[in-house]
Amino acid sequence: MYWFTDPALKNLLPLAGASAFKGLSSTFRIPMLIMGANVLPEGPTLGGNFIDIIGPRCPRRRAFIVTDEYTASYAARVARAMEAKGFATETWDKAKPEPPLETVTQCAEVMSRFEPDVLVAVGGGSVIDCTKAAWILYERPDIKDLRLVSPMAPLGLRRKAFLIAFPTTSGTGSECTSVAVVTDTEAKRKVPLASGELLPDIAILTPDFVTGMPPKLTAGTGLDALAHAADNVTSVGTNDICDALALRSIQMIFKFLPRAYHNGRDREARFRMHIAATLAGIAFGQGGIGLTHALGHTLGKLFAIHHGVAVGLLIPYSFQFYAPMTDKYLDICRALDIRARTKERSLSLLVKKLKAFFKELDLPVDLKGLGISLEAFNQNMDKLVTYSIEDPSAFGSPRPMTPEQCEKIFRYAYEGKDIDF
Repeated sequence: MYWFTDPALKNLLPLAGASAFKGLSSTFRIPMLIMGANVLPEGPTLGGNFIDIIGPRCPRRRAFIVTDEYTASYAARVARAMEAKGFATETWDKAKPEPPLETVTQCAEVMSRFEPDVLVAVGGGSVIDCTKAAWILYERPDIKDLRLVSPMAPLGLRRKAFLIAFPTTSGTGSECTSVAVVTDTEAKRKVPLASGELLPDIAILTPDFVTGMPPKLTAGTGLDALAHAADNVTSVGTNDICDALALRSIQMIFKFLPRAYHNGRDREARFRMHIAATLAGIAFGQGGIGLTHALGHTLGKLFAIHHGVAVGLLIPYSFQFYAPMTDKYLDICRALDIRARTKERSLSLLVKKLKAFFKELDLPVDLKGLGISLEAFNQNMDKLVTYSIEDPSAFGSPRPMTPEQCEKIFRYAYEGKDIDF
């Protein structure tokens, strides 16, 4: 039913990230990044703006803008700027959180009627992911079921349009990854779509589009970025370039996320968090993630927990599970100036620092603190285990996880116990 449950792909994908294979030949691709407070100038400016940059690639100058009800005002600003430069625009503002497959199909149908030559996503990760998924259906109307789209199969995108992303949250990194996550609502299951062709062509970062985020969303999206960066450092698919970006992102998140959380109008903190989220997105988009997302995807979907909170709170437990197989967490200790004489003590101090960080953001340090009843937790344990084991993010774990271990991780995390197995 899903591409990632295909036994052949499950065996092949972990090998594709191994250093022996990546050492033969690998690429590092990111979008063009345009950053700053003046990316949508209303008057003269030094240098060309993003519309001048994309103009030659849009002979018909037709822009389809995807957004949601919360970020429609930002999309309107983008539309006005593009219309002033001669673009015809249509805005579709019905994107939903964790985009359901039905919503993606609706978006693609409207997109196909408009026939754009550039797509513009203005919103958080869900909006950008919805745009990516609808883009596949727009370019490939022969594809009837996105759940079966293999990451190994070429899609042939950009024959009709290319993609620009304006993130309005600082966390998902979708503006610079080749992944989109949609939802099979019937199964209550997240479905990742992966293809190098889904990488946006241009990502535009402006602090103006994130200053209005409320504190809880600021904390949740910030933890998502932290999970991307932290898990990437220990992922089997990482490399030196990813490590450098991820470690810098972690430093920035620890410094600026509390400031952005407690004072949403702190423009420096907002902009630095925006950059930190993009750094983390580039890192995990090229080098992978691991158990924080395999476990967090399932937990968040089954219990309606914000994605960033679900994956973020699982960082300490994932690191403790990885410890028998890797000491890469020591790189994070050094980045955060955590010093100890032994690896064990370093990990203990890192976990302590992470949990103190969660408390600074008014978040719990265990799954029980999320309001999940023990009865509901037990009733859903089979799904928690099955979906987490099958989630392709688990392929990046440096320590393979058995179903029995998966259940123990969840139970330890529920009670806030240190992983000791």
